[in-house]
Amino acid sequence: MALSMHKESLNNKQMDSSKYVRYTPEQVEALERVYNECPKPSSLRRQQLIRECPILSNIEPKQIKVWFQNRRCREKQRKEASRLQTVNRKLTAMNKLLMEENDRLQKQVSHLVYENGYMKQQLQTASVTTTDNNSCESVVVSGQHQQQQNPTPRHPQRDANNPAGLLTIAEETLAEFLSKATGTAVDWVQMIGMKPGPDSIGIVAVSRNCSGVAARACGLVSLEPTKVAEILKDRPSWYRDCRCIDVLSIIPTANGGTIELIYMQTYAPTTLAAARDFWTLRYTTSLEDGSLVICERSLTSSTGGPTGPPTTSFVRAEMLPSGFLIRPCDGGGSIIHIVDHVDLDVWSVPEVLRPLYESSKILAQKMTIAALRHIRQIAQETNGEIQYGGGRQPAVLRTFSQRLCRGFNDAVNGFVDDGWSLMGSDGVEDVTIMINSSPGKFFGSQYNTSMVPSFGGGVLCAKASMLLQSVPPALLVRFLREHRSEWADYGIDTYSAACLKPNPYTVPCARPSGFPSSQVILPLAHTVEHEEFLEVVRLEGQAFTPEDVALARDMYLLQLCSGIDENAVGACAQLVFAPIDESFADNAPLLPSGFRVIPLDSKPDGPGAARTLDLASTLEVGPGSNRSTGDGEPNSYNLRSVLTIAFQFTFENHLRDDVASMARQYVRSVVGSVQRVAMAIAPSRISPGLGPKSLPGSPEALTLARWICRSYRIHTGGELLRADSQSGDTLLEQLWNHSDAIMCCSLKTNASPVFTFANQAGLDMLETTLVALQDIMLDKILDEAGRKSLCTEFSKIMQQGFAHLPAGICVSSMGRPVSYEQAIVWKVVDDDNDDAANHCLGLMFVNWSFV
Repeated sequence: MALSMHKESLNNKQMDSSKYVRYTPEQVEALERVYNECPKPSSLRRQQLIRECPILSNIEPKQIKVWFQNRRCREKQRKEASRLQTVNRKLTAMNKLLMEENDRLQKQVSHLVYENGYMKQQLQTASVTTTDNNSCESVVVSGQHQQQQNPTPRHPQRDANNPAGLLTIAEETLAEFLSKATGTAVDWVQMIGMKPGPDSIGIVAVSRNCSGVAARACGLVSLEPTKVAEILKDRPSWYRDCRCIDVLSIIPTANGGTIELIYMQTYAPTTLAAARDFWTLRYTTSLEDGSLVICERSLTSSTGGPTGPPTTSFVRAEMLPSGFLIRPCDGGGSIIHIVDHVDLDVWSVPEVLRPLYESSKILAQKMTIAALRHIRQIAQETNGEIQYGGGRQPAVLRTFSQRLCRGFNDAVNGFVDDGWSLMGSDGVEDVTIMINSSPGKFFGSQYNTSMVPSFGGGVLCAKASMLLQSVPPALLVRFLREHRSEWADYGIDTYSAACLKPNPYTVPCARPSGFPSSQVILPLAHTVEHEEFLEVVRLEGQAFTPEDVALARDMYLLQLCSGIDENAVGACAQLVFAPIDESFADNAPLLPSGFRVIPLDSKPDGPGAARTLDLASTLEVGPGSNRSTGDGEPNSYNLRSVLTIAFQFTFENHLRDDVASMARQYVRSVVGSVQRVAMAIAPSRISPGLGPKSLPGSPEALTLARWICRSYRIHTGGELLRADSQSGDTLLEQLWNHSDAIMCCSLKTNASPVFTFANQAGLDMLETTLVALQDIMLDKILDEAGRKSLCTEFSKIMQQGFAHLPAGICVSSMGRPVSYEQAIVWKVVDDDNDDAANHCLGLMFVNWSFV
């Protein structure tokens, strides 16, 4: 026992001695070289090290093992300390940002309290002086006071050749931008779901009650201000709707800044409206505290400055003072304030699409948040926080995403200067066919010469847009991504993939249910917030007959999916894909096709707000109503959105008409499949979690429902609804949910009948809203045969009270053809006696469906 104690004492002494070994600089250098190659060497490697380095021969292997353990521990502690310092810097910067935001909100509250007190005083004054002949004067004075609080600046015309005049505009732009970014010039409301924190995207807010639409964001990024400014000025790299940006003139200023005259073109999001362009002045300068500012505004007749270039295919939009404030952080990094404020000229688009152009939430998602996310993405890639597999650099993967989006936008817009031209239709205008045979088309970023047949050809695009109801865009796009076989035709996919080969297959026929194929989604990359995914899809072909063996081969698609987070308010959901070959080279040709779904988020203070006393506005019930979805219910099933579909195919000149016929038929079959999918996945109209939808109780709505049903019974002798519908509420509910499209038209002499009411099926058929319904005329939706039939039967309707019209075709407000088996027209009278005056004309389209 004494011997064992003696051995243990010797071991402890040896271990203690190992703790106090002093290494020479040469020994440390040798150990560091090995550590850089292998931080955790094995026992054999340590022994080999002692043999190879004579200077380490006097050190025991155990001591070297302890050195490597300590070295790894120090490295771990250093990394943890660095991480904690980084987190602390982020928290310090975020705390500073939140304190500044709190100060701004306090100023905003004080301003609102002052306005509230002033308005109360004016209301009391007005109530006291209602009998006074001069009461109108107090209202006028109140209006003048409000105008003084928000004066409209009037700028004298500046000399286009005078830099001093442009500098004056630039300084005014700078002041107005800063008042929006850090002041109270705009009434900002924070977007739901954007919680501030060290790892969040930042603080995002949208405007309320201001001209145009505006969004604001502020956040932290670990990049230096100059690098941030360089990235943000390259707008096409992060703003997917930017087609091109041309800097036409650069003027240096005395304070070290620059003034740039810029012309920018943006894509239209759908096929139903024209694209926008901007003519702006951009001012880059530094502030006294070291912050960088990039501010921009449109040059108009009111602001002065030179006149912008004329355009034919674009609607000129206005950028109000906007820009970026980039402030350096202590210890590195930047605090960014972003303001986007634009007027997109909503009056130049169809009313049903105006919510796309007057939604600050959509602007925030497309521009403001997109810019902040792009900066954070590059910052994390630069710092090595993101690693992608497959050996591809992040910049290359970003280029693929940009090429897919750009190619799809080119297809949707079909600009003439890109070489696109409209091809004649087959008599039905639901699908638009455009062709592009321009050689320059195939030298762009998403095409190459291998896609051009050697004996002549080009690219053909078949596209369509439609209105969807009750389906969240994110849910629909997620379903289309995960269940491709529900809508895609394997034969068409094979033809599309053949464009990468020298000898393509013959033109296939689109079948209602093409060859089924299973898909395997291979993740490639995703953005920091997982709002966008880049992936490769492998389509595994299956042959069921000997004739199909040639088609039974695997194919590959490069696919971009974005906006599938149902909690993202105002986000556009998109699924874009293009066939690629097995090599998947960095310069692979891409011919993108796909789907884009944009929510129609009604603006509460928009043009429709003044029409709330209209009869149609009192009937906003069911999923088709135009009731604006509040901030607190972004996932409400009462949704409306615009779906745009575009498919591109290459063609050879002698097969152009065959490819056009196939593409037109295929897009129609896809539209039908998407409609079936939308109906299948739409949340229930009466969701158990939400309870039954309350019906309006306005006397006008109930009275109209009673007139419609009673007049139908008097004139036709039949019952429009079930006989047990006695009470007004039940009557209105059954009329609203009737499966056939029931509508009312105004009945005026010397004027075209205008729709005044439609039930849910009627709104679905016309693809419109109750408010927009009142801008649709009856003769605009009927075809020539329907108009002739109605004119022939009109005298009969006036004499006998009703008439039956034969089966026919009409068109929705979106231009899509609708077939119906029969139409019934009857007079709607407005009293309980049969001799009462005619109120309107009732119509019912029986068994209607989209063609």
